[in-house]
Amino acid sequence: MSKLDQIKLSVIIPIFNSERTIGALVDSVQSELSSVVKEVEFVLVNDGSRDDSHSVILGLYRKYSTSLCYVQLFRNFGEHNAVMCALNNMSGDCAVIIDDDFQNPPSEIIKLVSKLYEDQVDVVYSYYEQKQHSLFRNLGSWFTGLIAQLILKKPKGLYLSSFKALRKELADIIVQYRGPYPYIDALILRSTHSIGRSLCQHNEREVGRSNYNLRRLVRLWLNMFIGFSVWPLRLMAIAGVALSFLAFLMIIFFVAARIAGPFIFMQDIPPGWASTISLLALFFGLHFLGMAILGEYLGRLVLTINKEPQYLVREIYRPTTQEEIPTEDNI
Repeated sequence: MSKLDQIKLSVIIPIFNSERTIGALVDSVQSELSSVVKEVEFVLVNDGSRDDSHSVILGLYRKYSTSLCYVQLFRNFGEHNAVMCALNNMSGDCAVIIDDDFQNPPSEIIKLVSKLYEDQVDVVYSYYEQKQHSLFRNLGSWFTGLIAQLILKKPKGLYLSSFKALRKELADIIVQYRGPYPYIDALILRSTHSIGRSLCQHNEREVGRSNYNLRRLVRLWLNMFIGFSVWPLRLMAIAGVALSFLAFLMIIFFVAARIAGPFIFMQDIPPGWASTISLLALFFGLHFLGMAILGEYLGRLVLTINKEPQYLVREIYRPTTQEEIPTEDNI
């Protein structure tokens, strides 16, 4: 299948406090794609929004009821959990994941889908000449990309954008992951090496501000570091060897200082004080860091064994037939 007018495209939009943007976004996507692909399916997942997003989406469901699937979650689980929910409920030949903030113009969707089929790859990531995120967000993205390159074998130069297109076959593999801490890009990178890139436009946020604060970014990084790699444990082993070697050097240093001290340096430092304080600081720091990393692994293991939910669905509004178009009274 290579022609876009033969495919059914699922547009996945995770939603959190988007009452001012989601209506215009869905209308714009529909306008851009309706004449290009055979069928457009919207999969909207309300990730515990605290504003009036639910009412706005119900209005969209009445308007696009034959092509819109709306999933309302019980609470906020995080963007990647919401995307996992959407992938479990899509039915298209391929999917495009797009944020709800209009920083990725709907007109760019077709670039990703075209690249997906032209290059015969499993997934296509967007990248930008200039990102319109804040300096804090850009630094976070750079750090995440660097670590992903080290521990997830991310191809050099690949930007792990949230705006991407993937085939249904890849989506079916990704949703086999049932753990409570999904990281979509890690699941993609461990599933396929058939990856494409497409240059896209990136706009400034028109309404509101990013939902990614420091706490959310740290949680996202932990999902990648701890959930999909044993590198933190290996780093602890490397740190242990390094500190043991450092301790050996310090012993040599302080023995030399004890011998040469009266003539060269350290006349005023009580014997044994510097070495004791230095070693205590190093080894206690390493000890508590190791306990924290092991505790994180153990805690996640316990939550997984206890079946911590990846997401919890409050209600699903599935597409209807033309004869079953809902009214305000029956939704």
